[in-house]
Amino acid sequence: MKIRVITLKQSWASLVANGLKIYEFRNMNYSYRGKILIHAGKSFDKDAMERVKDYNLDYPTAKILAEVEIVDCIKIDNNFNEMINKLNSPVYGNKKRTGYAWKLENINKINIDKTINGKQGIWYIDLEHLD
Repeated sequence: MKIRVITLKQSWASLVANGLKIYEFRNMNYSYRGKILIHAGKSFDKDAMERVKDYNLDYPTAKILAEVEIVDCIKIDNNFNEMINKLNSPVYGNKKRTGYAWKLENINKINIDKTINGKQGIWYIDLEHLD
């Protein structure tokens, strides 16, 4: 059985896997609702890593870290930006965003030790390849 996967840079992938980041910001509207795997790519967002260093998380690369559910895709407007910025969270920072926010719920951290190369955009993996 194949399942959708999205590759995120670190620290973003670990923040999602640990339930600290529940919005994934993208330029595209996405009509799919359901399960998707979070894959940690090989690269790091250095600015984000510095902002969240106090969380003391592990930041593995080239690994599947979590299964989440996309429950909504919100067009980002001024109200959404104000709401996110009021959280005053180092996870989200304080900036103006555009595009869409994919709302993530039912976050389940998983431990798959297999090294997997990521891809851009939404990609698929056969669950049998994760054993």
